[in-house]
Amino acid sequence: MKRFIPHVTVATVVEDQGRFLLVEEHAEGRVVLNQPAGHLEADESLLQAALRETLEETGWEVELTGVTGIYLYTAPANGVTYQRVCFAARPLRHHPELALDHGIIGPRWLTRDELETRSAQWRSVLVARCIDDYLAGPPYPLELIREPTWLT
Repeated sequence: MKRFIPHVTVATVVEDQGRFLLVEEHAEGRVVLNQPAGHLEADESLLQAALRETLEETGWEVELTGVTGIYLYTAPANGVTYQRVCFAARPLRHHPELALDHGIIGPRWLTRDELETRSAQWRSVLVARCIDDYLAGPPYPLELIREPTWLT
């Protein structure tokens, strides 16, 4: 029997005055929109991963303010199952001089309505689901995430 191993990922919903920080990127041969998101790395906490991925993909430093939700998603394109921990965050400062990750076109600030008009570009249904869960609020406290003390 083949062992099932989901990929652990993080994402952030960053909101500023009704607009959400998204990433426009190349994925699976097309241009898509996603939250700043990526895989958890070895010896990294979920919180550290969310901060790192947001900075690497958008050039924005953020402050995590809560947990929006935990999601399981199997991508139809490759059959891989992802466990996504999505955080709420607020923007602190932008570093436009930073080189963004490979494949990233750039950060985009969109309202929920603007995002809806671009639904064909969503990387997955989780793009809207995470924002909608954030808007339904309030987020769960960050203390929901129990991490080993050696990671903090």
